[in-house]
Amino acid sequence: MWPAAASWVSRLIPSARHPTRLVATGFGTATVIGALLLMLPVASESGERTDFLTALFTATSAVCVTGLIVVDTGTHWSSFGEVVLLCLIQVGGLGIMTLASMLGLLVARRMGLRMQLVAQTETKSLRLGESKRVVIGVIRLSLLVELVTAIALTSRFRFGYDEPLARATYLGVFHSISAYNNAGFALYTDSLVGFATDPWIMVPIMGAVVLGGLGFPVIFEVTRSIRRSIAANGARPGWSLHTKITLLTYGALAGAGIVAVTAIEWSNPATLGSLSVPGRVLTGVFHGVTPRTAGFNSVDVAAMHPSSLLVTDVLMFVGGGSAGTAGGIKVTTFALLAFVIFAEIRGEPTVHVMGRRIAETVQRQAITVALLGVGAVMSGTLTILLMTDFDLDAVLFEVVSAFGTVGLSTGITADLPPSGQVVLIALMFLGRLGPITLASALALRERERRYELPEERPIVG
Repeated sequence: MWPAAASWVSRLIPSARHPTRLVATGFGTATVIGALLLMLPVASESGERTDFLTALFTATSAVCVTGLIVVDTGTHWSSFGEVVLLCLIQVGGLGIMTLASMLGLLVARRMGLRMQLVAQTETKSLRLGESKRVVIGVIRLSLLVELVTAIALTSRFRFGYDEPLARATYLGVFHSISAYNNAGFALYTDSLVGFATDPWIMVPIMGAVVLGGLGFPVIFEVTRSIRRSIAANGARPGWSLHTKITLLTYGALAGAGIVAVTAIEWSNPATLGSLSVPGRVLTGVFHGVTPRTAGFNSVDVAAMHPSSLLVTDVLMFVGGGSAGTAGGIKVTTFALLAFVIFAEIRGEPTVHVMGRRIAETVQRQAITVALLGVGAVMSGTLTILLMTDFDLDAVLFEVVSAFGTVGLSTGITADLPPSGQVVLIALMFLGRLGPITLASALALRERERRYELPEERPIVG
């Protein structure tokens, strides 16, 4: 099993020494090709050529499944342009899920045989022998979820809003792919504000967002566990630590976000205050889920209370599950930091979670990814503040949205100067590939120290 799997991974990733460079090159190439296609006169509704910066910004946002825009998607781009966006979103979403999973396998390949056997025994998840099943599974899962969501949305657009069948199908497919890939692109000028109280639209979109954001390894393991449980007459096989942490943290953060946003905005007449009670609940739930990182909005984000914007900032920065379509530093990274803090407060020399010990290398990787993410957000925020007259709340929200590949905006994206939009382009690209490639690179560069220097303890605090 091992030689065959190793050979297959090698063929998939020609440069095993520089896999992260290959990933960045692939996504960069897709972005440039997308930008060139969007610059074609046929891609715009007016038939005029779109300038390079606008096309590059939009293509980057699509490939990185972000959703930030500088021109209105439904009015600026023609059907050809919208199809190009849809293809870029699909390539970006599938590419991230597949490449993230394969980088994980490549990291495992660098482990010793003994460690591989231990990892396979403990994770019961994505083993090296399942390489081809990963790629096939990602494609099958994506198409299945997108198909089911598209059917639900198409039915609602057709029978609930009297759209012609062709138009209803187009709307259903577009928003389904955008939702599952956590892209946040919508064909309506106000995103999904017009459907804020319609559960037949909002619930399928939320479902697709969550399934895409949890990550393929988690969905793969849960579905396989369910099948085995049915085959074993109810005996549920154990889940890996990764799956447990992802589900627990994702659910906890989603619940906290829903409660916080709903409570803060409940009486705000510009957001939830003007809706019925069921509408407020549905909209509050939607805005507690979508920052993980879908980018759809069903209320005017610019009218939200600064406290809600700050809560959303946190949710966007954390993001969703690993090897999924969501961005951010990932919920596992966030949870590991919490576990490290908890262990340190209790004075424990090692970190233990759910009957397992967390390796020190993993702890350092989590700290590195999180702190570099904070550095990127702070640098981007400071840079744009120096370029513009926008206040801190709006700029920080925009920067975190770009880095977390969310797509939510207070409406300042199009008003940023060209240099500010270039900063957001860099943040979207860094936020989409940075956490994945950085964590993989750190793991691949791991080596044993042949000697230790004398220990000394500097003062902390």
